[in-house]
Amino acid sequence: IEHIRALYHIHLFFGILFPNRIQLRRCHADNLHVKIIVCFLRCDLDGTLTNSKKEISPRNLRTLLRLQQSGVRLVLASGRPTYGIVPLAEQLQMKENNGYILSYNSGEIIDWSTGELLYKNLLPDDVLPILYQTATDNRQTILTYDNECILTENPNDPYVQKEAFLNKMQVRRVENFLQEIPLPLPKCLIVGEPEQLMKTEAELSLRLQRQISVYRSEPYFLELVPLGIDKARSIAVLSEKLGITREEVAAMGDGYNDLSMIKYAGLGIAMNNAQEPVKAAANYIAPSNDEDGVAIAVERYFLHAF
Repeated sequence: IEHIRALYHIHLFFGILFPNRIQLRRCHADNLHVKIIVCFLRCDLDGTLTNSKKEISPRNLRTLLRLQQSGVRLVLASGRPTYGIVPLAEQLQMKENNGYILSYNSGEIIDWSTGELLYKNLLPDDVLPILYQTATDNRQTILTYDNECILTENPNDPYVQKEAFLNKMQVRRVENFLQEIPLPLPKCLIVGEPEQLMKTEAELSLRLQRQISVYRSEPYFLELVPLGIDKARSIAVLSEKLGITREEVAAMGDGYNDLSMIKYAGLGIAMNNAQEPVKAAANYIAPSNDEDGVAIAVERYFLHAF
């Protein structure tokens, strides 16, 4: 493992400017000046920043606070709605440390220090009746989000309750989904039994190709998002705003929807609990989310320099 010497301007996606010379360890031979770290939060089990209890471990919290206190800005990217990320952002003191939130699978980019919405991608209104009817015909539940609430006609669906628990959101029952949802929408979710949901995924992928993106974040969660929604693309948008190249990006993740960012980044870090394609694409495999993998990776590559 070589060292990169004399880096004066480190942002670490998170980063601002460091006045002193530092050294960063790296895992591949070509020159790598990492300015950004993106900690991905998986939509359901998270799997990266939070542990199996859906909590940030004390070591992960201490490490990321220390990193930010050194002048580094943190970016949280997740399939969760913005409201579902807020508790973690507050725990990590991201408002005080000029962090960013990428919510709805990076369909929205928010400067968390100011609350400014920097980028937004929305579903076309004309696909919503198709999504609703398909879910209804297949006896599945469709939901969307409105600030702190999940909106659905079937609030007692166990998978709706799971989504509410994961995001610490309330569930509000609506009588008529299509009439009561706030347009336009950044995302819908169809939930149901995995085997049946697989058929719905195939049906909608074919019918709405070139109109929206359809994929499962979990066997029981079918994500319905604007076409082209992609963490790598959204990070590229933010990087351009910050004057940062892809070679200066480090990304941490575990799920399939993290794969593009792992490939995009100059330094891709997968958790040991990551899906195999994610681990195959990474430069470094950190311990699992239950073994303080985020802290260990940050300490390995960055904090030893301070």
